[in-house]
Amino acid sequence: MQRYLHVIILFWSTAIAAELEYRINFVLSALSSIGNLIGSLFGLFLFYRTGYTFAGYSWEEALVVLGIFTILQGFSAIFLVPNLNRIVDQVQQGTLDFVLLKPISSQFWLSARTVSPWGIPDLVFGIVVLVYSTGKLGIGPINCILSVIPLAFGMISLYSLWFMLGAMSIWFVKISNITEVLRGLLEAGRYPMAAYPAAYRFFFTFVVPVAFLTTVPAETLLGRGEILWIFGAGVLAIALFLASCLFWRFALRFYTSASS
Repeated sequence: MQRYLHVIILFWSTAIAAELEYRINFVLSALSSIGNLIGSLFGLFLFYRTGYTFAGYSWEEALVVLGIFTILQGFSAIFLVPNLNRIVDQVQQGTLDFVLLKPISSQFWLSARTVSPWGIPDLVFGIVVLVYSTGKLGIGPINCILSVIPLAFGMISLYSLWFMLGAMSIWFVKISNITEVLRGLLEAGRYPMAAYPAAYRFFFTFVVPVAFLTTVPAETLLGRGEILWIFGAGVLAIALFLASCLFWRFALRFYTSASS
């Protein structure tokens, strides 16, 4: 574990140093994040401006869901996009050979090789939305701390799904856009699950587990989260992570290296 921690520090320090050579990108990323947040707030405002509310969600409570969604966007931009989207390129260019030859877990290398600071604005804006909404609702620090647990489970689930989709490039080499399909489905998480009809709620809970990414952490933060759902989020996260590890090992059996 200590060796892997040391490797992560080396990976991320060099990645950040390289990214900071283009500091204007941070400004552009911040402007893009502000634009996305304004668009999300405007879309939510269109529902609430006439007095309509999602079942069981006031304006401030809906903002809690949006804040958590924005934090997950930042997490994806910092860790998942710069790493997992490159698995396809590694397979196409044959450079996955060099990864498999390294004396380190190939899944770890592919998942943590680099980091992008350009997702930090999304993290900051998501936290700002949460601070504002929880302040308005008078939510205590205990609920905030408890909500971190299902949020962490959601991040693990999101990583696992993303990694398994990237691993499918071993069979379907030209599959670079499949992660965009996942990101499109995850856009549903910017609104509470109560905003969707029953059939959609079933799909976004048991088929594509969007509800476990945003709504379950939001319900916990609001103090009405059920222990069964939090436990389910944990079981799902562990199951998906183990599935991603097993799936990667299975996929490597079908990998044909560039030299053979």
